Amino acid sequence: MGKQRKTRKIVEKRFAQMKKVINPRDSRIKAQERAEPKKKKKSDPHEVKLREVTQTSSALFFQYNTQLGPPYHILIDTNFINFSIKNKLDIVQNMMDCLYAKCIPYVTDCVMGELEKLGRKYRVALRIIKDPRFERVACMHKGTYADDCIVQRVTQHKCYIVATNDKDLKRRLRKIPGVPIMYVAQHKYTIERMPDAYGAPKGAV
Repeated sequence: MGKQRKTRKIVEKRFAQMKKVINPRDSRIKAQERAEPKKKKKSDPHEVKLREVTQTSSALFFQYNTQLGPPYHILIDTNFINFSIKNKLDIVQNMMDCLYAKCIPYVTDCVMGELEKLGRKYRVALRIIKDPRFERVACMHKGTYADDCIVQRVTQHKCYIVATNDKDLKRRLRKIPGVPIMYVAQHKYTIERMPDAYGAPKGAV
């Protein structure tokens, strides 16, 4: 019986703690004791209403990006380099074969940092990136997470094509108008959302 009494007391205590206080404006309270309802502020019809609208880039003509053109500036993601090595593809040469124009690959500091963190297994990728044909882009943010950096950079500057095989990054980039995506498919480079790349092989989106 002692145990039952103890458990009952514990339950009663917990129930007492969980009791909710009635709202002072509740209709169940007597009219004299009930608190007055809050008065809504009257909206001034002459007041100027402020509304923030994100400014679209002047480079965009509907979904078409006028800033894109040869030589193409291509931002490279970490996994794109690894996929290229697996498929034994020369990055610069295959980019030019895909777009039929001069291509300048760009590597951000965070992509370089990601590859350095991956260790000795990816030393071939690091050696490829340090090629003088690859341009370095300095990063001002903290950490080495490349996806956020690439998305932010592409949102600000509409002159880039993004080379990546990352599904999550592709999904994020598709929400930004006027940003073509290059990726490895069927042992070659293909590109999507590129109106001028008529000769580029069509890959699965």
